[in-house]
Amino acid sequence: MRRTSAGLLAVLVLLTAGAGYLLDHLLTAGGRATFTPSLLLPVLLLLIAVASLGVAWPVRHSVRSGTRIDPFRALRAATLARASSLLGAIMAGFGAGLLLFLLSRPIDPPVGSTVAMLALIGSAIVLVIAALIAEQFCTLPKDPDDSEPRDRAPEPGGGH
Repeated sequence: MRRTSAGLLAVLVLLTAGAGYLLDHLLTAGGRATFTPSLLLPVLLLLIAVASLGVAWPVRHSVRSGTRIDPFRALRAATLARASSLLGAIMAGFGAGLLLFLLSRPIDPPVGSTVAMLALIGSAIVLVIAALIAEQFCTLPKDPDDSEPRDRAPEPGGGH
């Protein structure tokens, strides 16, 4: 499994920033209030960051101590870390798009909305960083048997 690339995260941030901006634009064009995320969303993102690091920590500990760990456990932790980094990038971009729309309007944005979006962006960035660290924790050393070519066993019947 390859590591999460910075390019993919950047593309997700840009696409979802555009989506957030467009959503608020469409809402206000339809006469509705702008979208404001709940203040519980940043808390949830921080909990996911802690969970991602918590799942990856035993993998890091076993790699450092040299004890054998179930590779599927490491794969699950790495998958959670990758999904968390993608979610963080999506949420950071979406929050940035919402905030950009609010700041581009001629009226001053409500303080509550601005704080909610800044909290969303900040916690999403923390999630991305924690997830990338957790992904690093899940990097297993190469097995010495995998780097050396194996001798082929002779075919039955003498190979005639």
